[in-house]
Amino acid sequence: MRIFVFYIMSLFTTNIFRGLGRVALLVLVVSSATFVRAQESADKILVIVGKNRIILQSELETELAQARQMNPSLGDSEKCLMLQQMIIRKMLVEQAERDSVLVSEDDVEGTLDNRVRYFMQMYGSKEKLEQLSGKSIYQMKEENRETVKEQMIAEKMQNQVLENSKITPAEVEAFFKKIPVDSLPFFPASVELGQIVIDPPVSNEMLDFAHKRLEELRDKIVKDGASFETVAAYSDDPGSRDNGGRYDGITRNGPWAPEFIAATFKLQNGEISPIFKTKFGYHIIQMINRKGDEADVRHILIKPSLTSVDYQKALNTLDSIRKLLVSGKMTFQEAVGKFSTDEAAKRTGGMLAEPTTGNTNLDVTKLDAGMLLVIDSLKPGEFSPAHIFMTDQHEKSCRIVYMRSRTAPHKANTVEDYSRIQEVALAQKKQQKMLTWVKNKLPTFYLKIAPEYRDCPSLKAWRTNNENTK
Repeated sequence: MRIFVFYIMSLFTTNIFRGLGRVALLVLVVSSATFVRAQESADKILVIVGKNRIILQSELETELAQARQMNPSLGDSEKCLMLQQMIIRKMLVEQAERDSVLVSEDDVEGTLDNRVRYFMQMYGSKEKLEQLSGKSIYQMKEENRETVKEQMIAEKMQNQVLENSKITPAEVEAFFKKIPVDSLPFFPASVELGQIVIDPPVSNEMLDFAHKRLEELRDKIVKDGASFETVAAYSDDPGSRDNGGRYDGITRNGPWAPEFIAATFKLQNGEISPIFKTKFGYHIIQMINRKGDEADVRHILIKPSLTSVDYQKALNTLDSIRKLLVSGKMTFQEAVGKFSTDEAAKRTGGMLAEPTTGNTNLDVTKLDAGMLLVIDSLKPGEFSPAHIFMTDQHEKSCRIVYMRSRTAPHKANTVEDYSRIQEVALAQKKQQKMLTWVKNKLPTFYLKIAPEYRDCPSLKAWRTNNENTK
């Protein structure tokens, strides 16, 4: 049985069970080059679904190329499975149209903005992203707008189909017993970890110093005539400092601090904002070009510096929290909710999770060196001493780490891996529910599949269910 392999593969090759979002994430960059090459060699209609929804050979090749970016071992044999999922996506969109399931243009724009921003951060700048793709940000967004919109509609429709999908412990146990022993995966050592993070408080003196520093930089521009782009070299924002402080495509619904959005959309072209404060520090913005609810700006950030005294205050607070935890006077979840300054951690009860799957069982080999050093001597149920660490944003903060569980390398079993097995079993149940939905809906859809794909194992049953495939 290949269910474990299939499930992991489906996370990035299908539009079911998170795959839709993962594949869509790569569209903006990978497809720019791959899609053009594919169109030149094989622009052929493979499938027609419903009124006028088509799947091209080039689109199939593009999705396969995108999936290979995440799993290079994927071969042409996966084309049938991928085509099946692309057909299901078209069916979901067709059904969404019948049921008036829509997504707003603002939501589509926000998704495009987020994906562009993700890749700008990945490659370092807007210019590098445009150079890699061979297209402007505007072109990338416009060329992928309909694709992203379709994916969002399909996902929304899929969520309606799969809502209320649950699995019982008995079903999990039955699922596991059906897996041949020689097909059980071997899991590396793993841990379940939580952390309580407290960012050191900034002293009033350092706040005043940062404000005055930004006043000096603003005066250089406004009073002395220096260019904003040149002065931005002094910014504490690594995301824009080396690009003259520039950020393009700012929108009101983007993932920016509310104060940043408010200051941006008060400006006219060429204007420079007053100094304003966010949780990141003090800012000024220059409007480069405003087009309705989208803006290109330059930006300077000055962060207040932290002293050793500030860090010690945070560590002292964490020491007090640790005493409450060790004595049992407060639970870990209660402490996270009351003390943690990491808002994202509060939503997960402080537990760390794999970003792509949400799984809290973390592969020890994938932990950073700093975390490995912290947990080396921790036992389940124990808390680390308070310490300074480097965040994902490459900034120093303070934390204590909680070890909820630890497992040695082992073959999958329901004692140590219940949550993993439950996740896979639920995914299989959802997959079956999705395929049942497809089977029930097929007679109501026009469906035509190119001859060379009609014998795909995943599509054979559809031939007998729908004469339009012949």
